[in-house]
Amino acid sequence: MGKIITVTSGKGGTGKTTTVGAVSSCLAVLGARTLCVDCDAGMRNLDITLGMTEYAVSDLSDVLRGGRTLADACTEHPSLPGLFFLSAPTDLTLSDEDCDAMRDFLAAAREDFDYVLLDSPAGIGAGFRLASCGADSAVIVTTPDTACVRNAQRAAELLRDSGAGDIRLIINRVNARRMRRCGMTADDIIDTAGVRLLGVVPDDPAVQISANSETPLLLGATGGAARCFMNIARRINGEEVPLSVK
Repeated sequence: MGKIITVTSGKGGTGKTTTVGAVSSCLAVLGARTLCVDCDAGMRNLDITLGMTEYAVSDLSDVLRGGRTLADACTEHPSLPGLFFLSAPTDLTLSDEDCDAMRDFLAAAREDFDYVLLDSPAGIGAGFRLASCGADSAVIVTTPDTACVRNAQRAAELLRDSGAGDIRLIINRVNARRMRRCGMTADDIIDTAGVRLLGVVPDDPAVQISANSETPLLLGATGGAARCFMNIARRINGEEVPLSVK
């Protein structure tokens, strides 16, 4: 049975979508059949991160509303075998009423994939709740920014209220020098968010370069952020990989 992971953030701009694309790519390279689903209706960007803008034909609403089967709607990545993508709709706001259909969709996805990563909209609205229903675990992405950390704390509270049993934290875009100047540490962020750490990802220009060229980070870079995302994927996949908060 596959594992369903919702990836979210309390605030926009944390690099959540980049995280979904990078970790999904790494899981596929590790041999796991992986589906990443863009749940951010109207603001979809996961296709850009994956370099699949020209390949996405169907979207999540086609499956939830019964127009297409999951097998017909998702698309395999042209350069990363085992990585599949399902786009968000461009002009439809997914709502709480879709939760039952979402659970049915995820039940079917469990049968076909080792991992399903859901790119949740930022914030705590209906899209957040939709991406959370039926998930086995959740990953909250934050940056070392006071507002982002506070919102990560709130997102964690809501995820616990929704029944999420395993919630982890990724601290993204870390610049150690700036953090020291602000008097902030990774331990401070972990304590405030109240969530166990899954990984720390450095601020890396390769991330923006890869996104702008619509190339998966894993295919365009090997150090910095790419290495950290691979370590995160290995932890998700059950490997014992040491954590560093530096």
